[in-house]
Amino acid sequence: MVSVGSAFLESATRRLLYYKELGDKTFVQLSDADFHFCPGEESNSIAVIIQHMYGNMLSRWTDFLSTDGEKEWRNRDAEFETTAASKEQLLVNWKQSWACCLNAIAAFTENDLLQIVIIRGEALTVVDAINRQLAHYPYHVGQIIFVAKMIKETQWQNLSVPRNKSGEYNEMQKQKK
Repeated sequence: MVSVGSAFLESATRRLLYYKELGDKTFVQLSDADFHFCPGEESNSIAVIIQHMYGNMLSRWTDFLSTDGEKEWRNRDAEFETTAASKEQLLVNWKQSWACCLNAIAAFTENDLLQIVIIRGEALTVVDAINRQLAHYPYHVGQIIFVAKMIKETQWQNLSVPRNKSGEYNEMQKQKK
């Protein structure tokens, strides 16, 4: 019998991997220049969003159980500055940040889930801290996908159920059972 704690860690990992995969599937559709397209003055390019997620993930998940999730070495403001980072470098950072996150979670046991950790001086249980990031990362992955769809327009390769194809998708799911 699976415990609630083990089920939570498995579920959190599965959800995080899903959002990472959505990002991965988006990036293969984009050119180097696409990563730097900015839809407006107060908007962020995909490159900037990746930089932010990279800084956040490394800060949050490095020494997660023993240090504040907002590390002294993090320069959050710099994450939102435009850089000339290549697609290749951005993807290296993307993979490294997700590995940091997923490896930290993989090391947890259910006994860790009610421990108190600190993020920006706020005391949270490990469960709450994981849920906090489960809300944060999909938010940014959604932004990445939205900007990518603006760039690709009619060449966009859908990542889930295509528009006007729900019936076909549901029928295909039934046939799998």
